[in-house]
Amino acid sequence: MNIRQILALAPVIPVITIRDTAHAAPMARALVKGGLRVLEVTLRSAAALESIRLMREAVPDAIVGVGTLTRSAQFREADAAGAQFGVSPGLTPELAAAAGTVSWPLLPGIMTPSELIAATSMGFTTCKLFPAQQAGGIGMLKALHAVFSDVLFCPTGGISRETAPSFLALPNVACVGGSWVVPEDAVKAGDWDRIEALAKDAATLGST
Repeated sequence: MNIRQILALAPVIPVITIRDTAHAAPMARALVKGGLRVLEVTLRSAAALESIRLMREAVPDAIVGVGTLTRSAQFREADAAGAQFGVSPGLTPELAAAAGTVSWPLLPGIMTPSELIAATSMGFTTCKLFPAQQAGGIGMLKALHAVFSDVLFCPTGGISRETAPSFLALPNVACVGGSWVVPEDAVKAGDWDRIEALAKDAATLGST
């Protein structure tokens, strides 16, 4: 699947930081059971790559991606772990070149019009606005749509359950990234029922 097809699968992509690999499989099961098939595991802990492997094994229906790609070598490591898409907080020529060495698509992050022009010149017309709130949020996305009407976004960063519907109502927003569906206290407690309920609620946002 290309990145637009992946983003179309659910209105919310959980942005996940896993510190204990024992949490990977039950978390994936809870999120997918709740209706969120697309999962982003960030490279913010030593457990990330192994967690991607475990999620892929435990929940074949999930689309598991790797987030926080900042170095070209991470593409090879993520590919070996079984990642099915990648997300970066920004974009450089080196990262764009590394994206061309793997079979899965990259969702690159941009924050300004100049960064978006650079991304589109490298062939990317689907981007992450990051950090979304600090970059101007809904107002920025409306302004970008007026000039870059062919670009689709997944805004991420500072988006909550309360603000997500306003982002999803925009014509240039495919989905949003959010961590509210995997609250740290629920993960630590192994409260997978709560995470499933949060996912089930989040999965309805695109239709409201």
